[in-house]
Amino acid sequence: MSRKGPTLEDVARQAGVSRATVSRVVNGIRNVDPDIQELVRHTIEQTGYRPNRAARSLVTQRTETVALIISGAGDAYTSRVFADPFFGRVVSGVVGYLRSHAMHPVLLVAESDAAREQVVEYLSQGTADGALVVSIQAADPLPEMLTAARIPVVLFARPEHPHTVSHVDLAHAEGARLAAEHLLARGCRQIATISAPQSIPAARDRLDGFRAALASAGVVDVPVVEGNFTLDSGAAAMAELLSDHPDVDGVFAANDLMAQGACQFLRERGKRIPQDVAVIGFDDSSVAVTCRPPLTTVRQPVEKMAVAMARLLSEHIQGMHTEPVSVLFDAELVVRESA
Repeated sequence: MSRKGPTLEDVARQAGVSRATVSRVVNGIRNVDPDIQELVRHTIEQTGYRPNRAARSLVTQRTETVALIISGAGDAYTSRVFADPFFGRVVSGVVGYLRSHAMHPVLLVAESDAAREQVVEYLSQGTADGALVVSIQAADPLPEMLTAARIPVVLFARPEHPHTVSHVDLAHAEGARLAAEHLLARGCRQIATISAPQSIPAARDRLDGFRAALASAGVVDVPVVEGNFTLDSGAAAMAELLSDHPDVDGVFAANDLMAQGACQFLRERGKRIPQDVAVIGFDDSSVAVTCRPPLTTVRQPVEKMAVAMARLLSEHIQGMHTEPVSVLFDAELVVRESA
């Protein structure tokens, strides 16, 4: 017969405190002296005590579960979520933070209005303590639907109305400026860009920042072809740019996959990178180092941003914030062989 594990009473006895004190520490109740909290935590570690999750939930009214919601534009978007390195990096950062804080993620996909309604109904039943939302739709109604249902929520990337929901984002315009200045410093003058869909605030910021930096250097005619974040759309956009502007010598793509597609097309047409056409991407994903040649790119620290998103949600769940909060990360140019 297996030995019964240590109990709350065992921890209290060894620490020399009351059972109620141990319970308050285990359940995160803050009216305990910090020194006593440290003593109890040390004793828990020594004894190997493991709190009963069901009992703890009754006390804290929390499930210790967080919903990670991918909210997008239909089945076509959903089908490529798990193939895109961006989303894998978000999941990695979120899961790493939650695991270290004894919390657990549940993945939900909201690919339609009906699915969003189902997600809100599901979470309204108390199945998770809060929601982390990743969406490519600027006007996605889900974050505000969750807020209206009194479900704590944090969004990856700035929403259309940034004062209504907490979010984590990057200084996209600044990152694009770094790309423009690098192309100019290389001596590029026939510069073009492959943008992302302009319905997305981050995509608009990248395009605006890129154009503004070039305009300040006297380059005002900047050809733009819009892609949709995929490798194929980057190749197609590069084909269009090269057809309409055969003298193009520098290209900034709004993400690494499109930059990789552009490089692929340029190589097929016998163009040397960067000698004939310099190419810069955005994200600094795994694609940047596997691309031929390796991409110069604007680093978006996605894993760190995902950790910040999960931390911010945890703070909302604990009642540390009563108003929406925004966290902005700086961009950084990573120079490799493509530019």
